[in-house]
Amino acid sequence: MKIKCFTGGSLQSNGYVISREESGRCYIIDPGYEASRFTEYVKKKKLKTAGVILTHHHHDHSGAAHKVSDILGCPVLMSFEDSIYYNGMVSVLEDRQVLDMDGEKLQIVKTPGHTHGSICIVSEKSKVVFTGDTVFDTDLGRTDLSDGSEAEMIETCRRVVNSWPDDYRIYPGHDGSATMKQVRTYNTEFLMCLEEKK
Repeated sequence: MKIKCFTGGSLQSNGYVISREESGRCYIIDPGYEASRFTEYVKKKKLKTAGVILTHHHHDHSGAAHKVSDILGCPVLMSFEDSIYYNGMVSVLEDRQVLDMDGEKLQIVKTPGHTHGSICIVSEKSKVVFTGDTVFDTDLGRTDLSDGSEAEMIETCRRVVNSWPDDYRIYPGHDGSATMKQVRTYNTEFLMCLEEKK
C-alpha cells in the first residue's frame, strides 16, 4: 500500500490518499480542507478513486469531502451515527465491513469515543491503521465535545485499540504516525484507559 499524507487547515489535520501501485485503485481518507490537493494528486498519479472514507464527521476531517466526491465521481463513506451530521449523500459503513482495494483488505472498525460514530480503518496486510481522532502517538482524541463519550473511549481503547499488535503503525488525524509499541510506551492517556476498567 502506498500512503500519501496531506496536512493542512487551521487545525493541521491529516488527510490521506491510499493506493495500490499495481492497479492504481485508491481511497481518500478524511479530506478536510483544500480539495484540490487531493484531486490533483489523484489525477497526476492516474489513480482510480473507489471512495472517500470519513473517520468521523468533524469539519476539519470532512470539510472537502463533498467537493472531492463530486470532482472524482466517487461516493462518501462513513458510519451511520456520524452521517446524520454530514450535509450530503453518503454510503453507510458497517462495523467489521471489509473494503477490497484490489487485494488490500481494509476493515472498518467502529471506535466510538471522540464521536459516537468514529471509525478506524485497518489493513492487516500492511499492518497499518488509520485512526482519525481516536488515538494519536502520545494522547487520545477529545471526548468533551457534543457527541463524545469518555466511557466509550475507555471501552474502545480496551476492546479495539489494545488488540492491535505492537508492529502495527497508526496514521492518525493529527500529528505523526507511530507504532503500537510506541503508543503502549508513551501514550499515557491510552494507558490510563486500560487501567480505568481494572
